[in-house]
Amino acid sequence: MGLPILEDLPPVEGKVVLVRADLNVPLTESVSGGMEIADTFRVDAAIPTLNWLVERGASVKVCSHLGRPSGRVEPKLSLKPVAEYLSGRLAGVEVMENLRFDPGEQANDPVFVKNLISGCDLYVNDAFGTAHRLHASVVGPPDYLPSAIGRLVEAEVRALAKITAEPERPCLAILGGAKVGDKISLLKALVPKMDAVLIGGGMCFTFLAALGHDVGDSMVDPDYLDICRQLIDSGRRIVLPTDIVAMRGGGQFEEEVAVFGRTIPAGWKGLDIGPKTRESFSSELKGSGTVFWNGPMGLFEDHRFAEGTREVAKAVADSGAYTVVGGGDSARAVRQMGIAGRFSHLSSGGGASLAFLELDGALPAFESIRSHHKD
Repeated sequence: MGLPILEDLPPVEGKVVLVRADLNVPLTESVSGGMEIADTFRVDAAIPTLNWLVERGASVKVCSHLGRPSGRVEPKLSLKPVAEYLSGRLAGVEVMENLRFDPGEQANDPVFVKNLISGCDLYVNDAFGTAHRLHASVVGPPDYLPSAIGRLVEAEVRALAKITAEPERPCLAILGGAKVGDKISLLKALVPKMDAVLIGGGMCFTFLAALGHDVGDSMVDPDYLDICRQLIDSGRRIVLPTDIVAMRGGGQFEEEVAVFGRTIPAGWKGLDIGPKTRESFSSELKGSGTVFWNGPMGLFEDHRFAEGTREVAKAVADSGAYTVVGGGDSARAVRQMGIAGRFSHLSSGGGASLAFLELDGALPAFESIRSHHKD
């Protein structure tokens, strides 16, 4: 792994440890008008590292971003609800205010870094979800403090490394989500390494269009048609949907839902993979050794277009393979289904997990720590 873990730190007793956590949780407005945590998943994921430090006599200062306040103070994005929640779980932990209230965080301002680490003796990065960002709290502290990764980041690195470094074969990737442009670099990196790449969600329509199919009003990224053709012609196995659940109408017209093959009539928009595709994707997953899944197969927030995501989730869980769900909407879907425990690893960072696979683990947060770590 090449990264120092908690046990590699100098003795923490009596020391002040700055922990960069990912406490970017969804908030909702309470009856009283204040803000409260809607999903504690990310806060709970930070507790093992914080607890390890507290148990060994460290004073812990936790820093994190929340939302996108763009360098301005926005009271509704305050970390106070998170601080209150953590105070009920752990003693001796101070939660600092939202890092992104200051423009220096995202600008990677060295003055901001020095203010952030003032009074601290050690640094721990346990924020996998931001490990791909060149932000001050992510890459700055290792320049000044002995540093290590926390338990959450350690688990993420070990899990994703099983995909990039000699995975058990067959190794499959399932990619969905809205835009192919958001994942084109990942596709270029993954397709040569995988035994098969299954593509659903909105991104499949650019591939289908690249094959010459009319896809109606479905989402297509015209700038990536040539790249999709190149990937299809690469000789690697790219498995695309054979049928699509689509919708017509909306607004003043009554909505209709129907299933089509790869050609979708004008006026219809593809919003989920169809029943034959669900079956073929599930069949592909049987007997697999390693599976990485990122991105829903359709508009799963709408029950009419959720079946593809549900069926693929079940098939991945039933595959018997080493399974990694790459965060984001995919992780949210399996948590909502109540089957999160059936996967080998549920990533806490969607964008970071994709960047990890694309860059073979060379994320800015890790490179910063490695550059100052002596084995």
